[in-house]
Amino acid sequence: MHRPVLALVRSMRYLELDGVPALSKIGLGTWQFGSREWGYGEAYASREAGRIVRRALELGVTLIDTAEIYGFGRSERIVGAALGADRDHAFLATKIFPLLPIAPVVRRRAAGSARRLGVRQLDLYQVHQPNPLVRDGTTMRGMRDLEDRGVVGEVGVSNYPLARWRRAEAAFGRRVLSNQVSYSLADRRPERDLIPYAAESDRVVIAYSPLARGFLSTRYGPERRPRNMVRRRGLFSAESLERARGLFSVLREVADAHEAAPAQVALAWVIRHPNVVAIVGASAVEQVEANAAAAHLQLAADEIDALTVAAAAFRPLR
Repeated sequence: MHRPVLALVRSMRYLELDGVPALSKIGLGTWQFGSREWGYGEAYASREAGRIVRRALELGVTLIDTAEIYGFGRSERIVGAALGADRDHAFLATKIFPLLPIAPVVRRRAAGSARRLGVRQLDLYQVHQPNPLVRDGTTMRGMRDLEDRGVVGEVGVSNYPLARWRRAEAAFGRRVLSNQVSYSLADRRPERDLIPYAAESDRVVIAYSPLARGFLSTRYGPERRPRNMVRRRGLFSAESLERARGLFSVLREVADAHEAAPAQVALAWVIRHPNVVAIVGASAVEQVEANAAAAHLQLAADEIDALTVAAAAFRPLR
């Protein structure tokens, strides 16, 4: 049985950029807070979620990411209540759902998120995904006003291709600090251009689903598939799980060498990039502890190469 890396007594690793509070290399994702599709239930939303936030802060996790669409605002309310007097210890990020992201709507929706979170300033306000019909000019006009008034500290985007990230930044007239995208051993697309751009421009790639929603924990297989609706399709099909046997084998081998869990190895692989941080959800306090410990797992060059080769050979169904 794998044992978690015993690094909880050490300080968290951070990414530091000019003018930005230290971002923990491992952050806390909160999509599952109050969201029925995860199937965690009311006891989780009303009690365990708050314990998870507070324990994350104790472990030095500063980056806490939510969104107005998660549980239709409930995730934001849970995070705000859990932070309480410790709000200044967190770098709080949320996202606007871009249904009609024109400037007046952006301003109004930011006020709603701040109210639910119980804060005066959103440390990072992100456009959840690009709107195919509304250009970023009007969206960024609203963002610029929010930043000028101190309602927003930094602006980011999510799920943006590089060209649109750059256009959004040009429309904003300032740096768009981050782009939150799927990045993991099962999805390496950001390596093509987003991560190199972040490295050369002092920007940040925030990796969501760095464990591919639990796929890279290696707990699942063709005969043992997850039950909740978020995980049942595509990547978690019996065929994809069968194809992943080689990748899972390398993950377990590296994990054994470090007395770690495969999920911790997968996280360490993602955050090896200086300009990448990862946000990870958690179903229990113990999982937050294991995730935070992964920040201290130093992979050798040959281990990184072996994982990268195994990931390149994996052809998942999407």
